[in-house]
Amino acid sequence: MSAFRELIPKWAVLFSLSILFSAVNVFAQAPPEAPKEQPAAAAQEKPPEPPNAAQIELLETKYRFEENGDSRKEVHALVKINSELGVRQFARLNFDYNRSFQSVEIPLVHITHASGGTADILPSAIADVANPAVEKFPAYQDVRVKSVRILGLQPGDSLEYRVITKTTNSPLAPDFWLSHSFDRTGVVQTEDFALDLPANVPVHINPQTPADPIETSGAGDATRGVFHWRRTQQTDSAAAQEQSDGKADIALSTLNDYGKLAGKLAGMLYPREAPSSTVRAKAEEFFEQGKDPASRLRAIYGFVSKKIATVDLPVGSTDYRTRKPDEILEAGYGTPEDKAALFAALSRAITVEPYVYFTFSDGKLDAASLPARFDHILVGAVLKPGKITALDPALEVAPFGVISSKLRGKQAFCAVEMGVPGEMAVELLSTLPSELPFNASQHVETSSALDTAGTLSSKVKYRLRGDNELLLRVTFHTTPKEKQLQIAQYLALSDGFRGKVTSVKTSDPYETDKPFEVEYELTQEKFVDWSKKPVRIPALLPLPGLPEAPKKLPADGKIELGPSLDVELSGALRLPAGTTAQAPPGTSVKRDYATFASQYSARLNVLHFSRRLNFIAPELPNDRALDLNAFLHAVQNDQALLFELEKPDSPALAKPK
Repeated sequence: MSAFRELIPKWAVLFSLSILFSAVNVFAQAPPEAPKEQPAAAAQEKPPEPPNAAQIELLETKYRFEENGDSRKEVHALVKINSELGVRQFARLNFDYNRSFQSVEIPLVHITHASGGTADILPSAIADVANPAVEKFPAYQDVRVKSVRILGLQPGDSLEYRVITKTTNSPLAPDFWLSHSFDRTGVVQTEDFALDLPANVPVHINPQTPADPIETSGAGDATRGVFHWRRTQQTDSAAAQEQSDGKADIALSTLNDYGKLAGKLAGMLYPREAPSSTVRAKAEEFFEQGKDPASRLRAIYGFVSKKIATVDLPVGSTDYRTRKPDEILEAGYGTPEDKAALFAALSRAITVEPYVYFTFSDGKLDAASLPARFDHILVGAVLKPGKITALDPALEVAPFGVISSKLRGKQAFCAVEMGVPGEMAVELLSTLPSELPFNASQHVETSSALDTAGTLSSKVKYRLRGDNELLLRVTFHTTPKEKQLQIAQYLALSDGFRGKVTSVKTSDPYETDKPFEVEYELTQEKFVDWSKKPVRIPALLPLPGLPEAPKKLPADGKIELGPSLDVELSGALRLPAGTTAQAPPGTSVKRDYATFASQYSARLNVLHFSRRLNFIAPELPNDRALDLNAFLHAVQNDQALLFELEKPDSPALAKPK
């Protein structure tokens, strides 16, 4: 699946795969040692930065576009291999293309060894295979990868290659587009970029990356313009910090009018013919499943998302060409564009007008960069006046009305048919819903036991609704069963458990009407050292993430807290018989925007602990900053509280001599 980059407040990423829970919660008995003081000279001395694994010394790119939409792209690269990692990075060169309207030639692959010898890669080393994403899907075998295996490459060698990609008679011809940004990471030392196209096509150029003077040729309608850039990595700090503000350095499109682009895409995605008997028969099933348009639409979404497998190709891999709804129904699989087209056909068959949305999560939108900036497809409908219901069938397991948090409240481009009679219910640039269709909640239960050897055994169970539910649903859905233990191990480490996960199970990711559940078991040796008196341990609970205290108040007068969220954590720890324990006091803090409460107890040899954090308001005025800081400070103090344990001396626990 497409990668999930969750752009949500830190407190809401309680179960994010990168910071599922604060890794600070390592259940250690003693604070970490302070770093040893270094001599002043050593502290100021910075180790030299390692070189790039591979340095692209020269990257030449030449584009030529024709009036009919045909194009030619030639790339020439000189690469210096600096390490074994660089060898692995360039052990194989892969070039994606669609053979139904593109071809790829690789006329040059040459190695210059550090020892002075040279080698040329023979044509027999070039393979042309189906893209791995379509291997099991016969309808998309035109989506290919031309691959070159580079043998004998070693650190110190230089690699030179040239690749030519030609496009003819693409589905959207005569229209064409391009979006390009220069390297700012330091990997490319010198970048040479040339653009040859009809003079009547406007080119938008970032003022920070101006082109050389434009060269022209021809006359009248045959006039062409040639743009040229030569970019060399610069050492001054101003150039190194050069930013493009999320926009491409070079952008052009003959579809630079929103209405024209919407009409073109709509012609590819919406049904142009009356529903076939197959589509009508399937639509009848949805009529029987729901008495109103909303319930019927829910049934259609469930079918398209769960029963039609997603062929995980990037948006535009087929140049937005879709198959007929009958073909998609019969095959049982489709690209994101195909699934959107099938959703549109079935929705119209039940008299609900569908809409297809293209998202652009990186940076600001401008007409010249479309459709190159599109990165994901959503579908939806207007079930209530002025309110869009946005859906994501490509993910297969997204609950009805749930889209990625990085997209909520953001603009999307609607491929609406401009010629449809009547007033449009949506705009070409529509704002996606900013709220979830239900209250977000995250419940965690831990059940643990500690034995006389200091080994901890734990069972951890999550029950999730909301953003991180979607994240974990997709992760476990797309991870093979044999690798899910690794996912659970990562979650355990993020929780603060250093033990070994021995088992994991989840609820069915397709059961999207229910919260998603994940449960794993683990063991952790040497969790405590009973020879210490007393033994101190924290509550065996994940630490709920908290928003950072505002250091600088925003100019708009609001402190963003994010969507409402109810976090409930509870657990119990059974101690060895005869162990006594002293529990810390609980905490209770209530505000109109959030509440927090904790309880800790020790009865006989069982510890009980719970924390509940509930964010209510999505934002606060600036004048509440001090109050928010006080609230956060109280919660953080509670998370640092410890239980004290004492185990009676016994031969089994005696410290070895």
